[in-house]
Amino acid sequence: MFFSIFRFFFISLCLIGFWGISGNASAVEVITIPFTQPDDRRSDYNLDLLKLALEKSVPEYGAYELKIYELPTEQLRALRLMKNGRGIDLTWSMTSKEREKEFLPIRIPMQKGLLSHRIFLIKPENQVAFRNVNTIDDLKTYKAGQGYDWPDTAILKANGLPTTTCSQYQFCFKMLDEGRFDYFPRGVCEPWGEITEHQDMDFTVEKTIMLRYPSPLYFFVSRNNPELAKRVEKGLRIALEDGSFDKLFYNHPMMKEAFAKARLSKRKIIDLKNPTLPPETPLEDKSLWIDLSKVP
Repeated sequence: MFFSIFRFFFISLCLIGFWGISGNASAVEVITIPFTQPDDRRSDYNLDLLKLALEKSVPEYGAYELKIYELPTEQLRALRLMKNGRGIDLTWSMTSKEREKEFLPIRIPMQKGLLSHRIFLIKPENQVAFRNVNTIDDLKTYKAGQGYDWPDTAILKANGLPTTTCSQYQFCFKMLDEGRFDYFPRGVCEPWGEITEHQDMDFTVEKTIMLRYPSPLYFFVSRNNPELAKRVEKGLRIALEDGSFDKLFYNHPMMKEAFAKARLSKRKIIDLKNPTLPPETPLEDKSLWIDLSKVP
């Protein structure tokens, strides 16, 4: 009897020791990210970059599983859910001082600052008028449209550009179609897919202008989840050092298509100031930002 009890405790201790030593290495970390519509391809690169970072961090942090939140989630709702610990562990957003106070930013620009190079979605009949825009003062005679809770909205307004806001992302297209504003500034990778998604509306991409301002897109996590922030940053740093980050960025199908269509080197650049930019933004680290000389 004594030996049976001893044998039971011995086996139990061995199992506890086994899981204590190897449990972290074999455990699967489940990370839930926002739901996007199946036909919305704008997040393809962001997801591929996240997977790259998580794969690079497997030797230190172990296996992972990405889960998609069960309901479509606009950016502001995703951030609120994450802040309140209600199902989302990680999302992405352009940064701002307020956003970095509420959440933990991973200060590595996901798209190397490309998202803050903005080209316009417009009605085709306005193309000729925009060709005559050469300065910010010229642009002030037209009205922009943006989401009411987007950091870009504060940037446009701070630079004196008249801006009409939309309560939801999808409403912006209806409002542009109805002529309630003249142009919808979009990230370089975004407008062509959006035109395809809204074929019932008559849109085109403006051909001559690009707004530029420092405003990186970051991965964000809850302030209650610093270990996840460390993991993703570790993976991104490894990818930067071994070249796989730049390889993904400059060769991703979404990026290559955007570079080919946007013709960045042919556009007039209007630089804007960004008063919402946090002082911790790593502007001096050139390895983190897009090199336009590498863009065709």
